[in-house]
Amino acid sequence: MLAEPTRRRIVDQLRLAECSVGDLVARLGMSQPAVSKHLKVLREAGVVAVRTSAQQRIYRLESGPFRELDAWLAPYRKLWTGHLDALARHLDARDPAAPHLDAGDQDVPRLDQDVPRLDQGAPRLDQGARRLD
Repeated sequence: MLAEPTRRRIVDQLRLAECSVGDLVARLGMSQPAVSKHLKVLREAGVVAVRTSAQQRIYRLESGPFRELDAWLAPYRKLWTGHLDALARHLDARDPAAPHLDAGDQDVPRLDQDVPRLDQGAPRLDQGARRLD
């Protein structure tokens, strides 16, 4: 369900603030029927909730499915963090005389530079997010 790019864009907008359909239409540059169609799918999946305010339907994210996703991803995060840490140790211990990328190529990272750890560079779903329920 979140594999569809438009739904991810909607979720990204709702992550920032509750929105009406009209707000989402303006922010995403899409038609109202298209946004409504995607909101229906997200609502039926339990990812978003809706409330009525005067004449508007206001959508917000439901935190439960994202907590479940974060819990499901935890062992994979640990696995990849371990692998990336091992790679960093390997690169740190390698022979300094070994070939590496040309120092003048600024667009490509050098192999002898620090390798960022997965758990340091990528935000976790439970960090820095506002409470949604």
